Amino acid sequence: MSAELRVAVLGVGMMGGFHVETLSRRTHGARVAVINDFDQTKAAAVAAAVGARVEADPLAAINADDVDAVVIASPGQAHQQQVLACLDRGIPVLCEKPLTTDPVSALDVVKAERRTGRQLVQLGFMRRFDPEYAAAKQLIDSDAIGRVLLLHCIHRNMANGPHFDSAMMITDSVVHEVDVARFLLGQEIASVQVLKPAATGAAPERVADPMIVIFRTANDVIVTVEIFVRAQIGYEVRTEVVGERGSTLFGLDQHGITKFIGPAGNGISGGTVPPGFIERFAGAYEIELQHWVDAARTGGIDGPGAWDGYAAAAVCAAGVEAVRTGKVVPVTLESVE
Repeated sequence: MSAELRVAVLGVGMMGGFHVETLSRRTHGARVAVINDFDQTKAAAVAAAVGARVEADPLAAINADDVDAVVIASPGQAHQQQVLACLDRGIPVLCEKPLTTDPVSALDVVKAERRTGRQLVQLGFMRRFDPEYAAAKQLIDSDAIGRVLLLHCIHRNMANGPHFDSAMMITDSVVHEVDVARFLLGQEIASVQVLKPAATGAAPERVADPMIVIFRTANDVIVTVEIFVRAQIGYEVRTEVVGERGSTLFGLDQHGITKFIGPAGNGISGGTVPPGFIERFAGAYEIELQHWVDAARTGGIDGPGAWDGYAAAAVCAAGVEAVRTGKVVPVTLESVE
């Protein structure tokens, strides 16, 4: 491997473009060598800004001699082929969620990685690297609040287009709470139920927004998730962990609380609600990428792996079924032994 980790970034939309910027400006030990995107004009502009070259074929980018590792931020339907190509070459890959678009193909990736005898696939569940989530995990593991009984999650977006239906609310948004629950609790999710309150007027016809998603874990912890992707005021994510002897609540003042005198002479208190997920979790993404780069330079990963991507896919599949049927849907995880 060269002195710097030479990275190919596949897909340079909002997420991939942010990764290119972070790897190039705020990460040590790596440089972006190759850019790939179906939009050749965008790829050329992003590549020129960081001194990279453009490769039109994603598989050629993965197998290029000047590439040591890969970041995948392409559309989800391309992930399976691209991740498997990284495994075939034996190089580390950071794959944004989803690992693949369904549990069966995700399990195939897990099995393919197992056959290599190495951990090479890291999933982009960046909240694990957010300092507040990391602190909550340490608190839980220290037993300071006792055995965890409940986990409450709020996930609100400012707006989404009409294509973002109830199923996508599970697979593209709640998927993060799936990983948060598994990470904080150290347990698999056993079942999913979805409740549908009255829909906001901003939701398209036949789209249930907001929804309450209820997970029950293998050890009977209940996890509630409010998912509301057209909340209009901004991007809000907060979490409360309730244990037998205490609780911890975080995500409330991530962007500051300001107190001032209003026009009528009364005191006013308020904060700033970020407009999107990158603003909310920029620090977590930067920490995630640095951890990945440091591990990839030695040929491995440092974060959630292929199994975590498969487990998330399995829970989301059950969640989509729960949206459709209104029933409590069990989650099935296959063995890879």
